[in-house]
Amino acid sequence: MEKQIIGRGILAGALAGLAAFVFARIFVEPVIERAIGYEEGIGAAHEALHGGHGGHHHGGHHHGGEAFEGFTRGVQANIGMGFGVLAFSVAIGALFAVVFAVTYGRVGDVSARLLSLYVAGGMLLSLFIVPALKYPPSPPALSLDETIRQRTLLYLLMVALSAALLVAAVYLGRRLAERLGAWNAGLVAAGGYVVAVAVVMLILPTIDETPGPLRDAAGNMVYDGFPADDLYEFRLYSLGTQVVMYATLALVFGAMAARLLESKRRENSIPA
Repeated sequence: MEKQIIGRGILAGALAGLAAFVFARIFVEPVIERAIGYEEGIGAAHEALHGGHGGHHHGGHHHGGEAFEGFTRGVQANIGMGFGVLAFSVAIGALFAVVFAVTYGRVGDVSARLLSLYVAGGMLLSLFIVPALKYPPSPPALSLDETIRQRTLLYLLMVALSAALLVAAVYLGRRLAERLGAWNAGLVAAGGYVVAVAVVMLILPTIDETPGPLRDAAGNMVYDGFPADDLYEFRLYSLGTQVVMYATLALVFGAMAARLLESKRRENSIPA
């Protein structure tokens, strides 16, 4: 039955990816377009100010309407984003199904639909929200090319540690439930998770590459810093994309898993 559960997780992940792509295409992509326009503007200002030596280069885009590594912005915004979101969501759907299969029947008398919501909430919290508090997402044109490896490794490390600490907190809560009661054990586990995550965030280095105002040698502002509204909207809509994905995944998978498990229960209850 595990294969059937994982298969349903992959299908639910694909549907969640479609919903997340539609949301991202409507809300996130326009902010990315404005970020690329900002990069082009500040690049031109750098060249005018330094005679062609622009200093650090942010992101990987050069001209919004021209080809970037063989692909136009239209291809990137539609096919590229769509494939990327779909592939990510399918992978998350498979992982979601594995977590569901491992925990179902081991966390008390919880229905498949309710457990799906719990798993989705835990994954959203540990895999996106908590890591984003330390390393928030930024438009692709806002990061230095030379630090991409460091930023990627630090973010993945934060994701892995957050997920591991959440698993440990759930295990701790289960172990303390008989001694302290479910409510108090949950509070202790949640408090332990918050403290552990806070320590990790303090230890890991901070990365701040959002461009400030460009100034000339006399200190006069030549070009504005990156608009705070655009950065806020990008991070808000990035969270929205994740919420749409996990909510769709939980609802679709929960319905399919409940139907599958109910069917198996009826089969097992029929006398031979």
